[in-house]
Amino acid sequence: MKKKRILLKIGSNTLTKETDNISRGKIEDIANQIAKLKDTCEFIIVSSGAIAVAKQFVKLESKQKGVFVKQALASIGQPHLIRIYQEIFREYGLLSSQCLLSYSDFEKQESKNNIVNTINVLVNNNYIPIINENDTVATDEIKFGDNDKLAALTASLLKVDLCIIATNTNGIYTKASIENGSPETIKVVDNFDELKAQVVDSKSSHGSGGMESKIAAAAVAKAANIETWIVNGLEDNFLLNTLEDKVDFTKIK
Repeated sequence: MKKKRILLKIGSNTLTKETDNISRGKIEDIANQIAKLKDTCEFIIVSSGAIAVAKQFVKLESKQKGVFVKQALASIGQPHLIRIYQEIFREYGLLSSQCLLSYSDFEKQESKNNIVNTINVLVNNNYIPIINENDTVATDEIKFGDNDKLAALTASLLKVDLCIIATNTNGIYTKASIENGSPETIKVVDNFDELKAQVVDSKSSHGSGGMESKIAAAAVAKAANIETWIVNGLEDNFLLNTLEDKVDFTKIK
């Protein structure tokens, strides 16, 4: 039986559970769910969190502000982030690998072929690729997006069956419900233009994304005929509950 190929994008706020530290418990939650689904689904993970990990260990003093310090933090944090993933995934019988990509990789056909071939070999041998932007040389997702667009481009390139973006809300809320202080989830989106009108943009506390960048990512996936789900990754068992339709989330067809 052909397994369902799912790209799971995990933002910084999900990985930290909206604290200042990476949550090992959240990574355990993700590993536990993937282990339960491994007979029917294969996963490719796009994970933020390198900068958040580094901030736990170091404070960088620099005359240069902004993106260069964040690039340095990403360089420090990335090995720690992958080590945490590998340690925890191994406890659940899961194998993992690291892949660092940048937007220029999606502009050349040879690079795109290399990405597809390498990740297919990994997945076919039961390794879960854990992808992040190569922040040391690229700054696109540091500045804006928290890996949302990178996830959508990767999903499109690999022709996944489903793209799941884990964030800190129960999907996308209607603008009116946010203004009323009682958020109400838009459960199914058929008209993309109507969805754009509902978006109230706000940046996440650790990441650089927000709902606007998730809508932009969903547009990229939609162009490749890939369905995108925006789900609340802070909740335990969010993958299982979403796949069984037990919780509110936004499905962008």
